[in-house]
Amino acid sequence: MAYALGLSPRAELLAVAVLLDVVLGDPDYGWHPVRLIGSTISVCERMLRRVGFEGRAGGVLLFFIVATVWAGGLSIAVVGAGSASRWVRAALHGFVLYSMLALGSLLRHGRRIEDALREDDVAAARQAVSRLVGRDTQPMDAAACRRAAVESLSENLTDGVVSPLFWYAVGGLPLLVLFKVVSTMDSMVGYKTPEYVHFGWCGARLDDAMNFIPARITWLIIAAAATILPGYSGMKALRHGLSDHGVLPSPNSGWSEAAAAGGLQRRLVGPIWSHGALVTDVWIGAASDPPLGTDTDYDRAAALVAVSGLFAAAVAVAAVLTAWR
Repeated sequence: MAYALGLSPRAELLAVAVLLDVVLGDPDYGWHPVRLIGSTISVCERMLRRVGFEGRAGGVLLFFIVATVWAGGLSIAVVGAGSASRWVRAALHGFVLYSMLALGSLLRHGRRIEDALREDDVAAARQAVSRLVGRDTQPMDAAACRRAAVESLSENLTDGVVSPLFWYAVGGLPLLVLFKVVSTMDSMVGYKTPEYVHFGWCGARLDDAMNFIPARITWLIIAAAATILPGYSGMKALRHGLSDHGVLPSPNSGWSEAAAAGGLQRRLVGPIWSHGALVTDVWIGAASDPPLGTDTDYDRAAALVAVSGLFAAAVAVAAVLTAWR
């Protein structure tokens, strides 16, 4: 039934969407579906707070409203498009799928940081880093900017690439859009500040839950990619993903970041400042490995993330062909 309605995963559409994402990146325009999801979250948050739903109940209501509007609405749109033409339905399905993947855009943003550093413009690099991380960027030197870029690349490999692929392969377009609703909620309201500690609880916990399995898959995928790439270490990626993932406070991000550190044979994280205070100076990776910091280190990290993302896409296409044929 799901296949007949045009909502189930389509291997050929997934392959085309991944190719478009890598070649073109994520188009930057006001009507982008993820931007519209974010706008819906903002509008609904204001309405819920206005009527007194500012605690956990408000966050739960926010999720149900936005999920119904977007996961439900886009599903209805794709099904309805089939009444015009199966080609129109396939085009809409593929467009939504392409819009929910972020490997190309992720690599391009990391490249902007590296390009600024290679032009000795540390200020521009810090500004670009600030769009990726929630930490003070003013104390960062070039090496710290590179580490922050690589940490963001490896962390977002999970929630920007592997998780969307996973949920699409599991449940097609509705689950993919539902994941993006949850991910966008977490990025907008999932904070532990007094304003959001209760209201954002639902989005943050759902994001942890939906990234739980994909984060561990990403660990294995990075290790597999590091095994086949010359000069990387698949064994270190496996070992440090397992041993160091708990160093970071998130239940999920540490798996891919620690795996990247091990695979690259370079230490990551290091001193992090927030609101003018040093909040941590912990490192992940082998103590005998040097800190990541050179332009060559960045190029190797970007290659590892790119190969890992493409490998994840190939696995997802194969899974769809096997499970949904």
